[in-house]
Amino acid sequence: MNTGKTIIGVDNGTQSTKVIFYDIENKRIAALARASHQLISKENGRREQKAEWWIQALRECFAQIDPEIKQTAVAVGVSGQQHGFVPLDKNGTPVYNVKLWNDTETYEECEQITAAYGGKEKLVHEVGNPILPGFTAGKILWLKKNKPEAYSQLARILLPHDYINYYLTGRYFTEPGDASGTAYFNIYSKTWAAKVLKAIDPDTDLYAKLPKIINNNEIGGKLTGERAAEFGLPKGIPVSSGGGDNMMGAIGTGAVSEGVVTVSLGTSGTIYSFRTQAMVDLKDRLSAFCSSNDGWLPLLCTMNCTVAVEQFRRLLDKSVKETDELVETVPPGSDGLITLPFFNGERTPNLPHGKGCLCGMNTENLSQGHTLRSAMEAAAFGLRLGLDAFREQGLSPETVHLIGGGSNSPEWRQIIADILEVPIECPESEEAAAFGAALQALWAINDEHTSLDNIVKEHIRYDRKRRTTPHSKNYDVYRKRYSEYMQYIEALTPLFK
Repeated sequence: MNTGKTIIGVDNGTQSTKVIFYDIENKRIAALARASHQLISKENGRREQKAEWWIQALRECFAQIDPEIKQTAVAVGVSGQQHGFVPLDKNGTPVYNVKLWNDTETYEECEQITAAYGGKEKLVHEVGNPILPGFTAGKILWLKKNKPEAYSQLARILLPHDYINYYLTGRYFTEPGDASGTAYFNIYSKTWAAKVLKAIDPDTDLYAKLPKIINNNEIGGKLTGERAAEFGLPKGIPVSSGGGDNMMGAIGTGAVSEGVVTVSLGTSGTIYSFRTQAMVDLKDRLSAFCSSNDGWLPLLCTMNCTVAVEQFRRLLDKSVKETDELVETVPPGSDGLITLPFFNGERTPNLPHGKGCLCGMNTENLSQGHTLRSAMEAAAFGLRLGLDAFREQGLSPETVHLIGGGSNSPEWRQIIADILEVPIECPESEEAAAFGAALQALWAINDEHTSLDNIVKEHIRYDRKRRTTPHSKNYDVYRKRYSEYMQYIEALTPLFK
């Protein structure tokens, strides 16, 4: 099949960069490339990367693509891991590493900014979100306190997807979806929150260092001649606003209108749904984010999702296939064994100093299969918090769209369906964030009368083989285990604060 015009979707994730070329005429992914990232990790919660690693990964990805396919590209859309702090000097060069979304080293800075603003309730009422470890705000103050020389050179404050856009176009811009995850963005007015910026640093004009906010169906810039030559792409093709990986994942799974709920099983676990009005959860389960298609995207994020299963799988020296086979031998509820999977601290619930725990161990359930299944169930329990919040707001989804590595496991899909008590649908494209970025770019280059909703309906397909129906016979045991999971968290919270 000849390749028609393509849209490039770039996803800058925690573990890797992915690049797809989506053939908009034949409705297929014409090419896919991936390059991995390193991670700087320390016991105190530090999680960092170097921005130059992302650029090198981008080069490696484009080098894998057929030159003829690269010349079919007509636009670029970029997805990026949320919350990361990319500090640049006046020349656009990073002055320090990028502190990532799963960095929990900034707990004290978050508390300090919150107090300076006037407290958490005031923050939520006026701008929509508290300042939590992981969000960008605390990272800026951390840099000032811990790396004063680097901070003195700070001229631009970007998020990861903003930085990739800057590298491609030479322009500084962002959009409301990703910006809403910084904690210094007002989700109601969709503007930078000047008073929060002053609470971070009253002596510096941080506002002047932030990028311009553009609309989601706007072209942010064009691919420069230098980057076109570097990557083998057509010069001057438009680059859309892009957005955070969760916002792009929402587009890539069809969550662009009310009623659709998406769950992502990756390094982090997320559950989110599009809303036409801002939605604030006063119980601190959902973050009040904006979407990247002119609405809002309330979202729950757990920092530890596939982490626990991968840790146990490596410890037990089991392949993915062997893991699924072992999990299948254990009954739902793991005979009372419950994992608290807080290996890297946790964001929801807000336990930055949390640790992984095995609870409810006895002589009957301390086996390899029980341990692995309990870790899978823990990821689903964490996501159940978010679905409960949506249901309290009147949203009762008929299906959940599931993405991420865990969606390829039949056992994990069944666990998710049974604990959430909702059927599971899986989009055919496994690179939902990159695909969503490509669809958003397609929206941006179409005329203003073309709706994203129509684009999504035309281009997203679902994998019938991975559709999973919940087993109602398992509801009662999972409701009981979920209650116990919450009780264990409550009991251990004083140790994790």
